[in-house]
Amino acid sequence: MTSRVRIIGIGCHPEQLTLEARSAIESCDYVIAADKGQDDPLLALRRSICSSAGVELVAVPDPSRDRSSGLDEAGYDGAVLDWHDARAAAYSSVISARPGTVGFLVWGDPAFYDSTIRVVDRLGLEYDVLPGVSAISLLAARHRLVLHEVGRPVLVTTGRRLAAEVEAGHDNLVVMLDGRLQASELPDDWDIWWGANLGSPHEELVSGRLADVVGEITASRSRAKDADGWVMDTYLLRRASPAG
Repeated sequence: MTSRVRIIGIGCHPEQLTLEARSAIESCDYVIAADKGQDDPLLALRRSICSSAGVELVAVPDPSRDRSSGLDEAGYDGAVLDWHDARAAAYSSVISARPGTVGFLVWGDPAFYDSTIRVVDRLGLEYDVLPGVSAISLLAARHRLVLHEVGRPVLVTTGRRLAAEVEAGHDNLVVMLDGRLQASELPDDWDIWWGANLGSPHEELVSGRLADVVGEITASRSRAKDADGWVMDTYLLRRASPAG
């Protein structure tokens, strides 16, 4: 018996689950999820989704990753590739012992800064991908935004890359994976639309001139973590016009 994989975007909260995604979960024989340690709240949410769909969740200890602060670009990329290889090996071991239709539940949407597609591609199995409601979409909706101005692009990047992207001249950016709020190191001529734990009952939203709201963002981030046990934030940065 061969195995097939379904990579399913589940949005940013169980209420964000699409009908297509729910049907896909129900079609699985079981779901694999990375177990990142004791009291992992995102694993608990995945377990709850699986339980409501009547599908078993198999938790796989997540391999460690080199997160040294001194890694250069090449070292960082190498550490991520090693981590992906280790994840693929761990998942392959489970799938080899349990053939069938296997689900992976991706927080938000699999297309935006998530490794699941790359990891599953290493397994050499047939797979499909179902989109989910992304934090980027929720950010725009909650702030009633169009992410790009008329006829202009928007760049999606990470906090780690933010300074380089600004230096390169980008002035309209969606930033993800920024636990240190790298934007706070930018000059004063930026506006920000920020959100944390979007889609959850405890989501936090802040907007305004960056220099004026950095403290409010820091406090909001702490509230979100205290309420949910985790924090994921994203934001739109746009260079302010000379007129403000």
